[in-house]
Amino acid sequence: MPDTPRVETAVTAEIDPADAIRRMRKGAILLDVRDDDERASGMPKQALGISLLALEQDIGALVESRCAELLTICATGRRSLLARDQLLELGYSNVLSVRGGFSRWCEEGLPTEAGTMDADSAERYSRHLLLPEVGVSGQLKLGSARVAMVGAGGLGSPAALYLAAAGVGHLTLIDDDRVERSNLQRQVIHADARVGMAKTASAGITLAGLNPALQLELREERLRAGNVEALLAGHDLIIDGADNFPTRYLLDAASRNLNIPLVYGAVHRFTGQVSVFDPRRDDSPCYRCLFPEPPSAEEAPNCSEAGVLGVLPGIIGLLQCSEAIKLIIGMGRPLVGRLLCFDALNASFRELTLARDPRCPGCSRGEGRVAYEDIEGFCSTI
Repeated sequence: MPDTPRVETAVTAEIDPADAIRRMRKGAILLDVRDDDERASGMPKQALGISLLALEQDIGALVESRCAELLTICATGRRSLLARDQLLELGYSNVLSVRGGFSRWCEEGLPTEAGTMDADSAERYSRHLLLPEVGVSGQLKLGSARVAMVGAGGLGSPAALYLAAAGVGHLTLIDDDRVERSNLQRQVIHADARVGMAKTASAGITLAGLNPALQLELREERLRAGNVEALLAGHDLIIDGADNFPTRYLLDAASRNLNIPLVYGAVHRFTGQVSVFDPRRDDSPCYRCLFPEPPSAEEAPNCSEAGVLGVLPGIIGLLQCSEAIKLIIGMGRPLVGRLLCFDALNASFRELTLARDPRCPGCSRGEGRVAYEDIEGFCSTI
């Protein structure tokens, strides 16, 4: 009688999502091995999140017993198989991958739970989430940030647009001016149909259309010594989109009194400059280190007399926005102690070192509060 062929029993590597649910009810542990940004919009209910890259280093802290039944799930089922192989090599003896991943899990209507951000945010900021320097944690910092934008004109237009697009949670616009037709050459947040409207209201329409989740606070007021601290208190960051020296000196004083970083920007004809004054840092200069005293009217001709290249405030405003995002997230090297100068005619950048001045009439006064002072204006609207 011939020998009966011996049939090897294949080891099951995958199970269906419904089977995973049944096993979880009996104590199996489901590991969602997608990246943090992928889990931001949601994950299987009661799953533990641990990315494939972090599995070898962090699994021991999540699951101590090598005999525990582990289930791995990813987006479509490919990485979860790799995770299963990796766990087996680490000594976990009972590991299965969920077939079809989270996509199939959702298609079958199985229970899920909200991630760290909703589906709209996960999709809207998906390109940010792909950046390791930003990721979910950085995006959440942007979402919880409160930024004061002083001026809704040439500098404020691009800065506010990209802050809203980037996902800054709360933006306060402060400006007492109204839209004029001559503004539209450079103040791109406004529209011809809104000529005569308050700039804060006009900008609010554009920003709400760009990002409905943005919390907007519109303050149709001019900064004065009597209101500057009340308007700026409670913010994480101040962006200087002002068009005159008196306002900038008020912003500098409030920045130091309230211990809030100030992102400075200014333009003139074909040139512009950007810097960051951060009172939280002992090595940071302040605005008065750059301009100890207000210049005369002859030294600072108003913009309606001197003119300004329309695109220039856009370039400088975007650089201010870039510095703001870096400060909020805590990444990169901010322009503290550095003055970045741009020449549009030569398409060139030049960086100047800006050291803290021990004789500065502002930050050399020690730890005491800085007095607010209304001084005569020198320059009209950017």
